[in-house]
Amino acid sequence: MNRFLQIFKIKDLRKKILIVVGLLVAYRVLAAVPIPGVDALRLNQFLSSNQLFGFLNIFSGGGLSTLSVAMLGVGPYITATIIMQLLTIIFPRLKEMYYEEGARGQAKFNQISRYLTVPFAFLQGYGFLTLLISQNIIPKPDALGMIANVLAITAGSMIALWFGELISEQKIGNGISLIILAGIVSGLPLQVQQVLASYTPSALPTYMGFIAVTLFLVAGVVYLNEGQRKIPIAYARRVRGMKMYGGVQSYLPLKVNQAGMIPLIFAISVLLFPQFLAQIMSIFSVDLALKVNNIVTAFLNNQLFYGVFYFLLVVLFTYFYTAITFNPKEVSKNLQRSGGFVPGIRPGEATADYFSRVTGRVTFLGAISLGSIAVLPLIVQAFTKISVLTVSGTALLIVVAVVLDMMRQINSQLLSREYEGIQ
Repeated sequence: MNRFLQIFKIKDLRKKILIVVGLLVAYRVLAAVPIPGVDALRLNQFLSSNQLFGFLNIFSGGGLSTLSVAMLGVGPYITATIIMQLLTIIFPRLKEMYYEEGARGQAKFNQISRYLTVPFAFLQGYGFLTLLISQNIIPKPDALGMIANVLAITAGSMIALWFGELISEQKIGNGISLIILAGIVSGLPLQVQQVLASYTPSALPTYMGFIAVTLFLVAGVVYLNEGQRKIPIAYARRVRGMKMYGGVQSYLPLKVNQAGMIPLIFAISVLLFPQFLAQIMSIFSVDLALKVNNIVTAFLNNQLFYGVFYFLLVVLFTYFYTAITFNPKEVSKNLQRSGGFVPGIRPGEATADYFSRVTGRVTFLGAISLGSIAVLPLIVQAFTKISVLTVSGTALLIVVAVVLDMMRQINSQLLSREYEGIQ
């Protein structure tokens, strides 16, 4: 409690928090401005019948549920970032830029991702509007009206990205993640209202069990995000001049969930890809696009097939993304250059093999846990038979990860000010 009060006592920190809150409120206002001619009833029916578009609504910061000008939110930027990270496998120059050139290289990498966001927002906006028109959710505009709507949606995505970067500059948390968090939190009152409206005294044990599962899920997500395997590292003693260096003990932390929520986003992107193709096909043949869309929807409505496929994709992409971000050979080389070694393991190739084995075991636990969190809402819904009793594992993972990151950043700023006071 004292920590919380201390935040608002420090003028600079208080100012940053107010700026962040103001930007989030501004985004929520933008997300409430709908495009013309939306049939709200048909839109709600369409979104509730398609779980994948429910995921998209999460990543849009809640803008999709109102078909606002910010309906895509930061989704196109997330897509561009994922594609750029995949391209690091194909193009060594991009890999060197992101992993070896430090902050300057990552700034260039992020700038290219911003440039890619514009065409992605345009294509996704056009494809999604075409799908909505085919479902009679919005009336079909003329060519000029269609271009105006797509440009408005593209501009909304870029404004959302700009807000996110302004928030990140305050060093209170990641701006993109906070915008997604704001969208999740904004939908909570409606979900609580739906749960209360469907409550009956006979269902009390079911509701109590649901609360218990939710608390267990929150604890599991916190443990997954904070859990790590510490590999002991020792540094050899070296004498330079009249001083002795090294001889200290340290450790290399390997997080259980090194990939974060990226595997979930990858998996959702793969599941959405057939429907995205259907949207592109609608340019040439609306009938063919509707057939493809119906086939994909029928597959996804089968909870067993959808759950198993989603689980396998999350596990697969957890391994894939961890392999991209953690290179045992590079870590071993860097450790050897700095005079460090793992006690009992020979430096060089043997250390790299040891890192690979440990990473494989840790990643296995992380992948299974992440996949279980992703499909647990489907299991809960299958047992309770109550559609409103569901907590999105993806949304919960985002909320917990964002809150923990925000707490770490605020604590680091408070600690830095305490040290300044001591000096």
